Amino acid sequence: MRDLGVGFGYLLKGQRWAARHRRSYGFGLLPGLITLVLYTAALVALALWGEDAVGWATPFADDWSSPWQGLFRGFLTAVLFALGLLLAVLTFTAVTLLVGQPFYESLSERADADASPDGTAPRSDLPLWRELWISARDSLRVLVRAGLWGVLLFALGFLPFVGQTAVPVIGFFVTGFFLTEELAAVALQRRGVDLRARLTLLRSRKTLAWGFGTPLGLAFLVPFVAVFLMPGAVAGATLLARDLLGEETAGDGTDEPEEENATP
Repeated sequence: MRDLGVGFGYLLKGQRWAARHRRSYGFGLLPGLITLVLYTAALVALALWGEDAVGWATPFADDWSSPWQGLFRGFLTAVLFALGLLLAVLTFTAVTLLVGQPFYESLSERADADASPDGTAPRSDLPLWRELWISARDSLRVLVRAGLWGVLLFALGFLPFVGQTAVPVIGFFVTGFFLTEELAAVALQRRGVDLRARLTLLRSRKTLAWGFGTPLGLAFLVPFVAVFLMPGAVAGATLLARDLLGEETAGDGTDEPEEENATP
């Protein structure tokens, strides 16, 4: 259970690093803002036209008498919006990281260098297009895994009592695990650690991943919070990645001041 506190500590250290490196923090906000606008537009469209979509998809209910037709389609509309919201939470990090790959790669390298005893950070020799392809491919594979968990938990949600108590808790832990994987992937991919190896590392220390990702996932449910926490979350996940690989960290990795002329 000690790793729960360690994981949460990395989340706090990442936010502390972002607070000390205001220029990096400012650049790190841009991808989140872009993604937030896109997701907000999609959720608004779902809220406005979700009922019409449900009606189109359930023509067999056209002749049902009142109130059964309204109750049935109202329930499906609510489920559709809930699934859209869950999908938004699960994919926000992956899409933001993809949109902001150059920003977050640079931010992670700086956090890595600050935490390294010799002041250096591992660098990828791959071209940007190749890194974007690997990131998009791995994110899709993680999304499929997360989606399967989401479908399973949604089905279990109909169980009496368990569905209203244990299932939501399990859902937050699942979300936290996959959030941690997505964020740590920035530093681990730079070190040549592929998706399968990343998942193996995180499964070996699940409580560490939960301690970092679960409170972050809860915070991401609050509108706009995800945007402001993302730069610090990337920095914190970089420190967590160093821990997973057993790399030595100088101090707590957050104490170095930012260079005045730093660029993304």
